[in-house]
Amino acid sequence: MAYFSQQLINAVTLGAIYGLIAIGYTMVYGIIGMINFAHGEVFMIGAFISLIGFMICSTLGIGSAPVAIILVLFMSMVFTAVYGWSIERLAYRPLRGSFKLAPLISAIGVSIVLQNYVQLAQGARFKPGGRIVEGGFNLFTADGFDVRVSWLQIVIVIVTVVLMAGFSLMIARTPLGRKQRACEQDMKMASLLGVDVDRTISLTFVMGAALAAVAGMLFLMYYGIIDFFIGFLAGIKAFTAAVLGGIGSLPGAMLGGLLIGVIEVFWAGYFSSEYKDVAAFSILILVLIFRPSGLLGKPEIEKV
Repeated sequence: MAYFSQQLINAVTLGAIYGLIAIGYTMVYGIIGMINFAHGEVFMIGAFISLIGFMICSTLGIGSAPVAIILVLFMSMVFTAVYGWSIERLAYRPLRGSFKLAPLISAIGVSIVLQNYVQLAQGARFKPGGRIVEGGFNLFTADGFDVRVSWLQIVIVIVTVVLMAGFSLMIARTPLGRKQRACEQDMKMASLLGVDVDRTISLTFVMGAALAAVAGMLFLMYYGIIDFFIGFLAGIKAFTAAVLGGIGSLPGAMLGGLLIGVIEVFWAGYFSSEYKDVAAFSILILVLIFRPSGLLGKPEIEKV
């Protein structure tokens, strides 16, 4: 029971990070119906910018962890937002009227370019980031095994829940959210009614990139080590989470992230860590076979 509880805590933490990345996928898909496969690399760049930011804070002698985290988070979100805006302008907007595979291929190309760009700029070796938030407490002890929750795990879960709730409210109740929903339903009609479609789509990419920056910083703080390849696997798993929960649904993306985290952690803990990715993707295949719209997604109805 103690081992199960500890694995569950670890699974929820990992799933929260996947969920944050998945929200970025599902926001972009909800507006233009395309998957931004460069989103995983934006998450990776956010982690590297966070690492550089923490190094700068250390050099400047900023010893307060909350102050350093706020400064680094702001810097990371600004830079990754620029990357998200650039990806939309370069890889999506020129191809918006083209056949549907063109933006997808373009996004995959951007993903490869960003991955190799970071490899050349930062090197291929692992980069240690160190622990910024230390400490925690024991929930209980059973059979000589301590079930421990770290403060960082609590922060990750709280930040994820707050951001998911905030973005859900924004889409449901703000003018920008109404514009996003209008573009999702009929982009041409939204444009005729005065909605600036290009600006709305750009802001959606910017917000998705900012969320990826938050996930990248939390990933760095939690694992303490990153490399140029973390965006590929994390991006694929977050995309899997978005599809599993129902792509286009923010709560579905979070649910999918939690499920992927639970499957991965428990498979590694009770069976073999070498096949944890196989287990996660096998669940995806089963969901696509028996419920293609995902757990919380709604089946698409084509208007004729």
